[in-house]
Amino acid sequence: MQNKELIKEVKNRVCTLMLNRPGKRNSLSPQLLNQLTTTLDELAKEDEVRAVVIRGSGDKAFCAGYDLNQLPTGDVDDDNSEGINPFEIAMDKVLRFPYPVLAMMNGYAFGGGCDLAVSCDIRIGADDIRIGMVPAKLGVVYSATGLKRFIRIVGQGRTRELFFTGRHFFAPFLKEIGFLNYMLPKKELESFTYAMAEEIANNSPLSLKGTKKVLGMIDDAVQLSEAELKEAEDIAAQSFLSEDLKEGQAAFFEKRQPEFKGR
Repeated sequence: MQNKELIKEVKNRVCTLMLNRPGKRNSLSPQLLNQLTTTLDELAKEDEVRAVVIRGSGDKAFCAGYDLNQLPTGDVDDDNSEGINPFEIAMDKVLRFPYPVLAMMNGYAFGGGCDLAVSCDIRIGADDIRIGMVPAKLGVVYSATGLKRFIRIVGQGRTRELFFTGRHFFAPFLKEIGFLNYMLPKKELESFTYAMAEEIANNSPLSLKGTKKVLGMIDDAVQLSEAELKEAEDIAAQSFLSEDLKEGQAAFFEKRQPEFKGR
């Protein structure tokens, strides 16, 4: 079990899902995303777990984002005829899991790692964490569904700031803007998180499932039209075919400033 990229442990109706790629700072590979999707499907079907805690292995990184070595470029997603990539499927599974999901942010989070956190219902972070949304530094246009996940947590204004600047933001600011529900000293993070998870798990499953379902329906009430969503998807897809993305990736690995050309 310990060699898996996702480690599952269940205790007191609380399931811990640990991202287990310490050598890659718990970055998200397609394999890890598929494991997350499958595991959440299994937990939902079994209907025994009442709360889920997602965390990263070690004490440095919650999740460094999508593994850039496995970022799709060139032809768009040959693995999925509907164009839905493993990342979007996994985020949707987290968002729509029947019971509350808590992100225990035991370390930094970037890119897709931030998205994973905002897909959770509650975010609890150590006071030394930092996050950053870096698509603008890579030459990528983020998906409409991904942007919507951020807007529902921090609003339009802060979402624009996060994505336009690509800066690193630290825990006190994240607590101030509502990204973090709670900010704690690292030594208190685990005990606080699991106390809350067990408190949730002891509540009425009917109420938990019903409330989360209704909240999801409220979120879904604001939707792009089919034409708008198609246009947004096309814009994002084209960015994955761009010269700028190749330059952004090269600059990241070479630890230099990218020279974007806007094409």
